Amino acid sequence: MHTVSVRTTQNVIIHYPVASVGERILAYLIDRIIQLVYILATATLLVRLGIQQIWIWGIVLALPVLLFSLLFEIFMDGQTPGKRLVKIQVVRLDGTRATIGGYILRWLFALVDFGVLGGAIAVMVVAAGGKGQRLGDVVAGTTVIKLAHPREVSANTIFVTANENYVPVFAQAIQLHPSDIELMHRALEADIRLGNSEPLERLVEKIKTKLGIHSDLNAATLVQTLIKDHSHLTSG
Repeated sequence: MHTVSVRTTQNVIIHYPVASVGERILAYLIDRIIQLVYILATATLLVRLGIQQIWIWGIVLALPVLLFSLLFEIFMDGQTPGKRLVKIQVVRLDGTRATIGGYILRWLFALVDFGVLGGAIAVMVVAAGGKGQRLGDVVAGTTVIKLAHPREVSANTIFVTANENYVPVFAQAIQLHPSDIELMHRALEADIRLGNSEPLERLVEKIKTKLGIHSDLNAATLVQTLIKDHSHLTSG
């Protein structure tokens, strides 16, 4: 399975599995079915209402279909309904959230990717490359990754916080830099969402050495504890 490797500032690599051609085709077909249902339902309604003005048909019918993928990816953080059902997502090659400009470039080049040879170009380019990119992705600097059971992950699981009555376990956590805390969150996310525990294990060893901590807690529990300790110790 191809992956996108993200090297953090702490020299820890997080691997994101790239969505397969089959997963992307399935997501595309689901989106097309949704668009077809919308077209049929809207056209039926317009006919029954006796609306014949071309500009109204264009605004109500054609424009939403034309902007379908662009608007959904912008407002659903790199996902369309099809991508969400298949559990895949558009991201930048460094694993961070894609920009609006990136979504626009992907949308513009979709005409070439899917409009020529019935989408064969998109399939060939994705299959031939090693980063899961169609032409639009290459231009935008994006790819599509596979999410591992995203519904099982909540904000409280990854972005750990401490309540008011929390008692810190490790006083050394106050020495952690905000960049360390961000890295911990990302390593937890890789472990929980993607099932990749290697970054977390490597990070824990470095943090233990840095803070002089000796603990038998498992990697995830220790990191979550340190995040809560740091939050509590620096909040006052």
